[in-house]
Amino acid sequence: MENSTVTNPNKALWEKGDFTRIAQTMRKSGEELVAKLGISHGMKILELGCGDGTTAIPEAKLGADVLGVDIAGNLVAAGNIRVQKEGLGNCKFQEGDAINLIGLEDKSFDRVISIFGAMFAPKPFEVAKEMVRVTKPGGKIIMGNWIPGDPTFVAQILRISSSFTPPPPEGFISPMTWGVESNVIERFEKAGISKENISFERDTFTFIAEYSPEEFVLAFKSYYGPTMNAFEAAEKNGKSTELQQELIELFTSQNQSSDPSKTVIPATYLRVTVQC
Repeated sequence: MENSTVTNPNKALWEKGDFTRIAQTMRKSGEELVAKLGISHGMKILELGCGDGTTAIPEAKLGADVLGVDIAGNLVAAGNIRVQKEGLGNCKFQEGDAINLIGLEDKSFDRVISIFGAMFAPKPFEVAKEMVRVTKPGGKIIMGNWIPGDPTFVAQILRISSSFTPPPPEGFISPMTWGVESNVIERFEKAGISKENISFERDTFTFIAEYSPEEFVLAFKSYYGPTMNAFEAAEKNGKSTELQQELIELFTSQNQSSDPSKTVIPATYLRVTVQC
């Protein structure tokens, strides 16, 4: 019998290309973010939309017991290889969907953390409900979400990419809506959390690549699902060169490295903390 997840468009998107190539430029900021989260030895942590472990592995290195869940089988496999190489017996990765965390018990995690992960799941109210369900009373949910319309890096990549792609299907809810405080409050209130227990902070995540902005654009074009889709759509309309040029201009203008053969680009995001 065919597994129904094979036809899940969100799974197909994140298994497209190889996001680990982009994740390599996010490691330092992942470690810096984890250091701010008050993680201690023995905490049970669920990393939702974990990718190959950019924040899950630093959490495990602090002594937490970490379960990483991601919809993309290739990223789960890559994460488990990283864990094995690091010799971390307190961290494992498995496939799963943020809108339905099958097999995860109620009230079982001290922290549920999702950095640029669960925001991409298609049913945000279900995501909030599931995150609240699996968090222990007194525990916390922490999300890192990109902000729509923000002038910084990722919001602009997604804005440019979407201008070259067909309109989304009816009923589609943009992942970027997770970067709007009122939406976050509405979603968690529906899941039973009072507004007073939800707080927000703007923070910065820096992408660091040991190659030029032009090469960084090529990495997104070759390995990042949403950008790959944008280039495929642009190619059909004879506009792939235009898309590439717009992205090169963006990456170059936001590069803060004094060495043009390297790329250092900060990106603003919304850090959400929910006290359960």
